[in-house]
Amino acid sequence: MAFYEKEEKKWNIKVRNVATREMESYACDFLVLASGENNEGYIPKVLGLEKFKGEIIHSSEYKSGQKYEGKEVLVVGSGNSGMEIAFDLSNYKSCTSIVVRSPIHVLTREMVHTGMLLLKYLPIPLVDTLIARCAKFRFGNLAKLGIPQPEEGPFYIKISKGRSPVIDVGAIDKIKLGEIKVLPGISKIKEQTVVFDNGEEHQFDAIIFATGYKNAATKWLKDYSSIFLDDGTLINEFPNHWKGENGLYCAEEVPPVVSSDVFLFVQRESGVTPSSFDRPQLTE
Repeated sequence: MAFYEKEEKKWNIKVRNVATREMESYACDFLVLASGENNEGYIPKVLGLEKFKGEIIHSSEYKSGQKYEGKEVLVVGSGNSGMEIAFDLSNYKSCTSIVVRSPIHVLTREMVHTGMLLLKYLPIPLVDTLIARCAKFRFGNLAKLGIPQPEEGPFYIKISKGRSPVIDVGAIDKIKLGEIKVLPGISKIKEQTVVFDNGEEHQFDAIIFATGYKNAATKWLKDYSSIFLDDGTLINEFPNHWKGENGLYCAEEVPPVVSSDVFLFVQRESGVTPSSFDRPQLTE
């Protein structure tokens, strides 16, 4: 727990020593939050979720699809984690469905790598157009499968909003074969079934939420109102997003810089290290 003592003008922190298991107290003039911006699995509030009698887990708890063989499983979230889990479940012969609520870009690893290299020489809009056409040639019109695409290009979205495209591991082919069913957003959840926005109602044995992570700092930081909202998101915009009041700071990610982010992205998302190119320096 951490709180600001106004009379002393200091931050008071109470922690448990992992070695001795005893509580210890500290006082300091400055408090820097560097525990990560996404450190706790996020499960959204869905009407009726508490009534569901089947299994409910976050994607961080998912180990293997083997235990779900022959079961009806719903994956909520169509990002990389959601698509990979749906693919794995299908490989283990579960009756798999996935919720695709928002438009997404689906690319292959090769498309990501090619786009990264092109971005060194060509503007983002042109690269986005070329890669989007490659994706349509490879996957066809995904909107017909219930997977709409954003109007903005994949690399523009990554650079401006920090959202990564989905790197397909084989889930799209399984969707085309009918081995993975695509469903719209959830309207409400009942004891054994889920009702969707299109009015359909399906029965499930388990629901896996691949809905990302949230900042858990608001659970132990008592005086966070100058830097975080109640849900853990930052109050201030770049470049002052990291500054709070009374000596409170956070080491959150800053909005990405084009020249640096594209190379970090290719390493993280596609597993390809562009070692043959000199990595650009961060701009001021």
